[in-house]
Order: sequence, then structure tokens, then C-alpha cells
Amino acid sequence: MTCPNPLSDFAVTDAEDLDLVRLVQSGDKEALEVLITRHQRWIYNIALRMVCLPQDAEDATQEILIKVLTKLSAFRGDSQFRTWLYRLAVNHLLNMKRGRAEARAWTFDKYGRELDRTPDADPPAADSQRPDARLLVEEAKIGCTSGMLLCLNREQRLVYVLGEIFGVTDRVGAELLDISRDSFRQKLARARRDLCTFLQGKCGLVKTSNPCRCAKKTQGFIQLGYVDPQNLLFARERITQVREVAEKRSEQIDALYAAYADIHRNHPFHEPPDFAGSLRTLIERSHFQSDFGA
Repeated sequence: MTCPNPLSDFAVTDAEDLDLVRLVQSGDKEALEVLITRHQRWIYNIALRMVCLPQDAEDATQEILIKVLTKLSAFRGDSQFRTWLYRLAVNHLLNMKRGRAEARAWTFDKYGRELDRTPDADPPAADSQRPDARLLVEEAKIGCTSGMLLCLNREQRLVYVLGEIFGVTDRVGAELLDISRDSFRQKLARARRDLCTFLQGKCGLVKTSNPCRCAKKTQGFIQLGYVDPQNLLFARERITQVREVAEKRSEQIDALYAAYADIHRNHPFHEPPDFAGSLRTLIERSHFQSDFGA
């Protein structure tokens, strides 16, 4: 069951979600699976931008959904369900242990040096052992620009992911992070400035005078182990992009910032594993049944 953007300004999903929550609280396990299915794509895609690696994003998403399972019986409707659910997700992502990519403790200086030491080379040629060269370059581009997000601290990263990539307004961002709208805007401005300063000085995707080119770095990324031709993590032949599911914010922003934000808004909006299915055994356990009155 697909879910319209739950992060839009007016929580258009809340009425249907509340109906499902009431069914879950009366012991309806099918409603619980539907509720998880409605939101798992969004939680997973936020988590992926926070941790970079799909496996770590899967782990984080499952941990968040287990928290939802254990706490849902206590939801009383004092806030919008969207607020309750995504504030739980946000708090988990801010406080979880470091993932494998985050453990490298990237800074923009360190990331820039790593790009500089990656040798330029002709794009890899396609053969029977490798996917289309275009996909390899796309894998390198998405992986590299996703890794840049790790140079922001967690709070900056989360604010940027919500506000700039997923187009969350300051009203919703403040609601999810439990801060003021002014504070959300200030944090977003700092994150945007830090990331765009790096991109402006290093990346050739928007500033064409910069020498760094995804196609030239792809072979080097393969040699260094950042891109595995036999196991592409990000690139797909046909993908939904973030821009197709998350509306652009209505206020005008600086054209250069907008151009760099588009780099990340062009990233895939990934289909996650079937978390509802994988959590089914937990749903069947007696303590969950008793929590929901079954």
C-alpha cells in the first residue's frame, strides 16, 4: 500500500493512519502490517541518507519499526500520528550507534583529500563481467555525493536531509525535531552553507570549472573498493527519484544552493525490504499480542 508524502505540510496521511492505529490497538495484526508498509519507504530513505550504506539503513529502519511496535499501544492521539512516528524515527537516528560509513569520521577536509588522491582514469568499459558503464558512473556519483552528507554532523545532516532533500517546511521540521521554526531555519542554513561550500570548491557537477568528474573517478573508486561492479548499492536502470515523491519547498532559495540540492534530490527513492514481512514473527509473539489487546 503506497503512502502519499507523510512529511507534507498538512499531514494528509493522518486520518487513514489514525484509523489503522485504532484497529491495531484493538488487536488487528493485519492493520499493523498495513501501517508499517505505508511508512517503511519513507523511514528507510531518511535512514539511508543518514548512514549512507543500505545494510545499515535496513538495520536502523528495523530498529525504528520495532520501537513503533513496542510503543504503539501507548499512542493516545495527543499529537498527530505523523508527529509521533517521525519524531520517534528522528530521535533514533540522532542517538543510534555509529554505522560503518559514519565510523570513518569524515570531515570535508578529509573527504576532499580522499577525492584528490583518487586517480583520474577513463570510464570503465562494459563487458560480460560488469554492468553498463553508465550505471557504474551513476553508482560512483550517487555514492560520492551520499558520502558527502557524512561530513555534516548528525543534526546538520538530518536537518539537511529533511529540509533540503525531502523539501520539509520549517513548520514540519520544527515539529519533528521538537525545536522552534527559527532554529530549524538556522540549522538548515548552516548545513546548506557548509555542504555547498565544499561542493563549490570541489565538485564538477554544478561548477564545471572544478576538475573532479564522476566518470573520471569511477575507475579509481572501483580500485579503492568504494564501488563494487558486482554489487551496485545505489544505481538502478529505472528508479523513482526523490523529487518525484517529495515536493519542492515553496519559498525562493538561492539558485546556487538549489542547484546543489538537486544533486541529492535526483538520487533514487529506494524500495526497502519488506519490513512488515520480516517483523511478522515479532507481531505474532505473545507480548505484542497482549500489548494490542489480542
